[in-house]
Amino acid sequence: MDFQRVTWTERFRRRLRDLDAWLEHGLFQLGRRLGEVLWRIRHASDRLEPSPFGRVMVTLACEALTYAAIGAVLLTALAKPAFRAVNEENWLKQTDLAVTFLDSGGQVLGKRGILHSESVAVEQLPEHLVKAALGTEDRRFYEHFGIDIGGLFRAMMSNARAGGVVQGGSTITQQLAKNLFLSNERTLDRKIKEAFLAFWLEARLPKNEILRLYLDRAYLGNGVFGVQSAAEHYFGKNVRDLTLAEAAMIAGLFKAPSRFSPTVNLPAARARAADVLSNMVEAKFLTPGQVAAALRNPATPIERTTDTVADYALDYAFEEIKQLAAAGKLGNERVLTVRTPIDRNLQRHAERSLEAILREQGPNYGVSQAAMVVLDHDGGLRAMIGGRDYGQSQFNRATQAMRQTGSSFKTFVYAAALAEGVVKPDTTVTDRPTCVGNWCPANYGRSYAGSMSATVAFAKSINTIPVQLTTAIGKGNNKLGREKIIAFTKAVGFQNDLRDMTSLPIGSSEATVIDMVAGFNTFANGGKLSKPYTAREVLNAQGQVIYRPDPPEIRHRPVMSSQAAKDLIYMMSKVPTEGTGRRAFLPGVPTGGKTGTTDEYRNAWYGGFSGTFTAVAWFGNDDFSPTNNMTGGSLPAMAFARVMAFAHLDTELKPLYGLENEMPQRDPKLVDVAGTADLAKGEGARNLRLTPAGRNLLKEIEALAEDPAEKPARPLSQAPASPGRS
Repeated sequence: MDFQRVTWTERFRRRLRDLDAWLEHGLFQLGRRLGEVLWRIRHASDRLEPSPFGRVMVTLACEALTYAAIGAVLLTALAKPAFRAVNEENWLKQTDLAVTFLDSGGQVLGKRGILHSESVAVEQLPEHLVKAALGTEDRRFYEHFGIDIGGLFRAMMSNARAGGVVQGGSTITQQLAKNLFLSNERTLDRKIKEAFLAFWLEARLPKNEILRLYLDRAYLGNGVFGVQSAAEHYFGKNVRDLTLAEAAMIAGLFKAPSRFSPTVNLPAARARAADVLSNMVEAKFLTPGQVAAALRNPATPIERTTDTVADYALDYAFEEIKQLAAAGKLGNERVLTVRTPIDRNLQRHAERSLEAILREQGPNYGVSQAAMVVLDHDGGLRAMIGGRDYGQSQFNRATQAMRQTGSSFKTFVYAAALAEGVVKPDTTVTDRPTCVGNWCPANYGRSYAGSMSATVAFAKSINTIPVQLTTAIGKGNNKLGREKIIAFTKAVGFQNDLRDMTSLPIGSSEATVIDMVAGFNTFANGGKLSKPYTAREVLNAQGQVIYRPDPPEIRHRPVMSSQAAKDLIYMMSKVPTEGTGRRAFLPGVPTGGKTGTTDEYRNAWYGGFSGTFTAVAWFGNDDFSPTNNMTGGSLPAMAFARVMAFAHLDTELKPLYGLENEMPQRDPKLVDVAGTADLAKGEGARNLRLTPAGRNLLKEIEALAEDPAEKPARPLSQAPASPGRS
């Protein structure tokens, strides 16, 4: 039998046919089995068909999961900004500095910071103090998870019934989160951050540690922080020795430290303490019989001389120290003494002056708040007012509040134009209809004044000229001009970024008081950068100097030409004499300045300087509501005059930079402008200061008293009479 030889190609074809048959059979079997599985699943699903009620519940569950997923994404987006405020590694140590601040005369001005080793554990505190704090601030503290939902709804209902805020819903954890990481600004953004940080604290700390930190850091009036310091300050004893009545009075300070301070208003403090005792009974922490003795015998604080403490300035100074510590410039030192340039007398006078102006004129103008900063030309902070009542609100309106600047911002437009060489003080400019796109600014009087010099346009605060200058700075491009102006503000000391908008040249963007005064101070310093600072020297616990700022020749670097600065100062000098700031005029003291008023009179500014000091004042309302036609030439200019007049009573008068031919002459009327006699009424003694001649005379008297044989260089009878008052 003959066999045909099978070639290898034929064998390969047969293998491929076999493989094809196997794959076809396998896929057929797989499809049949999958069909059986799907049929069984469908059959089982038919038996699980929900009832109409079940179908509704499934639909609701699906919707809930959808919204929960959306909510989770939103919560994550909202939580991210909150956690940026936290340093994961050192968040608990970032406030462990214990800092004592001295004023310009070397006297203790105040303290900030807390050393953890000096705090008292909750277990060692009097039980009635802990119960008083919990009964007043957060009764369900040990039950909630950072936010008390029930307490929040109760507070909302109480406030709705009262038609105002009568009860707060923040827990102790939320208040601690605010004290540790956030500001006191009343905004929705801050409340959201506060809530997330409360959850964060609850996840990381036990309840007693949260309570201890809160009791250690709460502000309790008169510059006092923490219950230990409050016990020593108000009652002269250790916190462990507080009686029930004293503990109730301290617990009453958490709500409004300034209003219920026993050294300020003892009847109000006792009434508040009685409310705290009632809360303790209502919370079933104590019985009526246990609080009866405390109600019959309320606490009495020790006698202590009251003194104005520059709380807003100290908060600002403490932030500077924390930044120095974070930068490693203080080494590992944590117990510090800081010598500051803050003038206690000027600070006190500024506080009283702004309060007096608001009390006298505030109702007429519909204005309730003010802020002010005074610097020397080196940048040293001499005085800072961040609001009317630090105990009521620790939100610093001088450093934290962003307000529209109005016409006061024109100073920076003219400065940039002078620096760019597009204008000179005697340059002729024309007030005429001027538009950028569809935006056409109008003047206060709704008319146009025609041609005038740039100096007159600046003094009269003409709106169209800064817009024209902005276009000239940008070489025909208004947007480019605005960008150059924004860059210029950063160069002269602004820390915050300005919003670029068409109306920027006439002050529609927002800035802080501290930014504005930094810029004005740079101009007053001849175009050399002069940033604000508060630490002239930092000493460790052993009294050794561990930090000093760089010398002026390093810090004061030129940011504009001296000629441009001279020209700007000349133009600004016309504002208090011939322009919109005549209420800021100081007899015998040459000054330059600029007024500012925003749309609907929501904000009013006056900023200016002499040859020695720079000051910026702002008046407005926290809720941004309009005032009654208040302009920068009214209350802000008056505040500038009062404070700056007082600052120059005992200071060597200097001419403005570039105007040395206009030497100042001390004028007796300066005392009247300062208003010291009016402010001293009812206070027992006038808060006036010695003039330079008066100080020299006093030194001669002291020298004569120490050594009768030693005669003064000049007979006392020949001492020249000083026009100032002591």
